[in-house]
Amino acid sequence: MDLESFQRARLARDARFDGRFFIGVTSTGIYCRPVCPAPSPKERNVRYYPTAAAAAEAGLRPCLRCRPEASPGTPAWLGTSATVARALRLIGDGVLQSDGLPELASRLGVGERHLRRLFVEHLGASPVAVEGTRRLHAAKRLLDETDLPLTRVALAAGYGSVRRFNDAFRGAYGRPPGELRARRRVSGARGGKARLPGAPGEYTFRLAYRPPYDAAGLLAFLAGRAVPGVERATGGTYARTIRLDGHAGALSVTPAPSGDALLARIRLSEPSLLARAVERVRRLFDLDAEPAAIAGHLSADPLLAPLVSRYPGARVPGCWDPFELAVRAVLGQQVSVKGARTLAGRLAARFGERLPGDEPNLLFPLPEALADAALEGLGLTGARQRTLRALAGAVTRGALSFQAPADELAARLVEIPGIGAWTAEYVAMRGLSEPDAFPSTDLVLKRAAAGARSDAWRPWRAYAAMLLWRSAS
Repeated sequence: MDLESFQRARLARDARFDGRFFIGVTSTGIYCRPVCPAPSPKERNVRYYPTAAAAAEAGLRPCLRCRPEASPGTPAWLGTSATVARALRLIGDGVLQSDGLPELASRLGVGERHLRRLFVEHLGASPVAVEGTRRLHAAKRLLDETDLPLTRVALAAGYGSVRRFNDAFRGAYGRPPGELRARRRVSGARGGKARLPGAPGEYTFRLAYRPPYDAAGLLAFLAGRAVPGVERATGGTYARTIRLDGHAGALSVTPAPSGDALLARIRLSEPSLLARAVERVRRLFDLDAEPAAIAGHLSADPLLAPLVSRYPGARVPGCWDPFELAVRAVLGQQVSVKGARTLAGRLAARFGERLPGDEPNLLFPLPEALADAALEGLGLTGARQRTLRALAGAVTRGALSFQAPADELAARLVEIPGIGAWTAEYVAMRGLSEPDAFPSTDLVLKRAAAGARSDAWRPWRAYAAMLLWRSAS
């Protein structure tokens, strides 16, 4: 985007650009979303930043009115570097927070200095600054949208101590977190935005996206593949059991009654993991995509142009857990979607952990539960049983990591007997949210002669695949 494009988007308060850039106002010292309802500042007082972290690095404070922490996430395509895109996923998973910059750089296969340079080039801020802004925004959301005690909010957002938590908020907002929570309560009492309601032990989050968003198409895709006992997708609601760092819970997601957002209701036995759970839900529903850029690129092909128009805002469904997705992909080889669901349900019923309450109440089996499992009697061929045990064993031993780059993961997967290119690309597409993954050997895609023309669809081949699959179904 050039300067004129930024100006037009700001003055129009266009929701399609929400999260794509942030507006710094030098006269007030704050930064806002493009959709901020406050009166538009004079252009001479405005600066434009590619990310919230870049605005924070410039010494600006987050706006309390438009809440930059509630904007759609930074699109994965913002940086042309695959290293930056993967680093952002790892930061969202807490790697930088828990292991530090040297370990993050090591996992990416680059030096620390080179990683900093890439981040500044593509995001306008260093990895540490990006993580600091992510942590601050996560804490602010928990303050606004839950009633967790302040100490719990500090831990959930990744602050090592309440003192660091307080210092971060005083530096960013000029006031302590307790005062910001009191402000929220007063606003709610006056009819403003209060905490979203939820059942006891349940936390509700409003997750924004850039329109258009094909929620119906994504929910239909998930519904057709929902594992009995583990998932349910009916009546516009998706629900499932979840496990995070050994802690069990459940979530349900529905379209918000107003605005461009989904409502995610999350129950976890350890509330300090809520911020990470929200990150996973965003990936599951592909909420950080930039539909205008994707549609503009794919519409150049006469084969895809009518599908882009027919299904505006199509997304690539992610997953809660990449290992679970890989198992389900293996189960789905050479059988129907319905048959794969049945097999996955049998597997979960035999080896998964059952939670109290109504369905969905079944946790999908862990890798160690399947590594040496007796899989006879489930309707699987002997070869398929060996493949599943080999897959689970590789993950259990650490020989296969779903935090690896997409190409490395695909190469490791196809080394397992019984796993081919289709399964590896499908896992990269949905398990790693890789926007350019493309199962070129898929029958539907081959019939569409997609392989011969798919290079022109880069870097959005996963979205092209979803459009073609939906058209065929």
